[in-house]
Amino acid sequence: MLRLQVDRGVTFLQQQQQQQRWTRGYAWWAAGQDQGQDQDPSKTEGPRQQQRPGLESLMEASARQSRQEQKEVNGTMEKEQDPVFESGSGDVYDTDYSAAVAPAQLPRRIHMLGTGSIGKLVAHSLRGIPNPPPVSLIFHRYRLLEAWEQGKKVITIEDSGHQEQRGGFDVELLPQVKKQHGIVIEDGEEDVYEAAERLGVRPEEAADLIRRDREERQQDEEATDGQADSGGIGQQDQSDQLATPSRRRRYRGDYAKRNEPIHNLIVTTKAPLTVSALLPLRHRLGPQSTICFLQNGMGVVDEVNKQLFPKEEDRPNYVQGIITHGVNVPPAVAERDPFYAVHAGHGTIALGLLPRAENQSKDHAPNPEQDGTAGATSPSTPTSPPSRHRQVQPEAWNTARYLLRTLTRTPVLAAVGFPPTELLQQQLEKLAVNSILNLLTALIDSRNGDILHNFALTRTMRLMLAETSLVIRSLPELHALPNVNVRFSASRLETLVVSVAHQTRDNVSSMLADVRGGRRTEIEFINGYIVRRGEEMGIKCVVNYAMMQAVLGKSLITQREFGDDVPVKVDLNG
Repeated sequence: MLRLQVDRGVTFLQQQQQQQRWTRGYAWWAAGQDQGQDQDPSKTEGPRQQQRPGLESLMEASARQSRQEQKEVNGTMEKEQDPVFESGSGDVYDTDYSAAVAPAQLPRRIHMLGTGSIGKLVAHSLRGIPNPPPVSLIFHRYRLLEAWEQGKKVITIEDSGHQEQRGGFDVELLPQVKKQHGIVIEDGEEDVYEAAERLGVRPEEAADLIRRDREERQQDEEATDGQADSGGIGQQDQSDQLATPSRRRRYRGDYAKRNEPIHNLIVTTKAPLTVSALLPLRHRLGPQSTICFLQNGMGVVDEVNKQLFPKEEDRPNYVQGIITHGVNVPPAVAERDPFYAVHAGHGTIALGLLPRAENQSKDHAPNPEQDGTAGATSPSTPTSPPSRHRQVQPEAWNTARYLLRTLTRTPVLAAVGFPPTELLQQQLEKLAVNSILNLLTALIDSRNGDILHNFALTRTMRLMLAETSLVIRSLPELHALPNVNVRFSASRLETLVVSVAHQTRDNVSSMLADVRGGRRTEIEFINGYIVRRGEEMGIKCVVNYAMMQAVLGKSLITQREFGDDVPVKVDLNG
């Protein structure tokens, strides 16, 4: 009964306020009409030139005031929602993230760098969602481009014995750009060693001559442009005999090379090859771009920033991903169809947007105080706007948000967004597991389950995990977080390793596959990361270092064996 009386009183008060508002508004509007009839608007000066609001504007203002007063009466004062809001740093963001970049202008194309097993699964899954985005596959070898053009132009994924083919992909060929002695050599240019042989000097001296020659050429071009603008004619110095000859050659596949900007890029290459793979795309990436790394190991972002984006203002946005899907390519099928993969184990992908103001240090090194605003608001789809700590422009946030939304709405990938701090802890857990499983299986050449129930290997594992646990618990990024000592204790890490080894007991680790195939392993970004971070804090990880050197030595042996092989051409028509 009391609640009913209160409701009636509130309703009566609202009606009284509404009536008073309409009375005042009509009197004001009528006075404006009378004044407008007596005065010529064209002769009015200053602020009087502005016309009085019409009746429709007055009604909108009255309705807005009514809503505000209703909030006051109900005791639920809330900030009125505007299309944009201003953060504490003065930056303006769009609450629906569409004011800065209109949806029609937001680039939807996603480029895939790396067409290995994981790359094929991600590209295949993206083309299977409703209203799929345009996907461009970037091939690093002309043989892949040739196989694509001559084949069905589809990616085939086998899952539980069922094969599904999906097409509609665009393809590009990665330019052959390499870096020698700090000099970037593009397609067709004379490299450092050719210049050293031509000039009769050592390679490092030739690199220094090429660097100085390029600087002089750039200065001459700037001077020529300045003289041309002022009406003069620039003179080019012809006395330089050390200039690198321009002999740009044409290669097969030049038609598939592109130069348009890349806004959304997913990198699935091996961690040691990331910098060399991104080097030819450096000029196509900028602050408005977003790069998603789906790789093993840690420290890749540090190398990318150091080698490719030394300036903070030139860096793109980084999205870190942790993938647990099991995908492999049967060797027999790989020779016949390089765009075929088997989805052997279903998993998830943990995604997180790295804070831009901090992504130049130790992968993410997030601040726990920024955790609530620097990433996703919940472990689902990260949709919160960037906080002022991240210093992300609205245009850049749109590309990152679009890529995250696209990945998280792909059912097969089961992608989930996490705040940077939680993502870092998940990365460290996977790093600890991979530092044992990948290393031991590659060293003893066995499957994951073979390290179980082996006393000698268990003792080795515990020695390595003791160092790993100490390094992780000493990281400055995790000092302010609760429960770190328990979560990353040596006993819990051992439990994780045994659990993963039991679940994947019949699988061959990626590091073992690389060693068997004579390829470079990712151990420098797994155990090597643990050793480097330990040295920074004064912790000597001697066991991890020794085991890492053993794997590197075995990998070098297999690489030499593959290099000494004599290729034999088999005549299939014979």
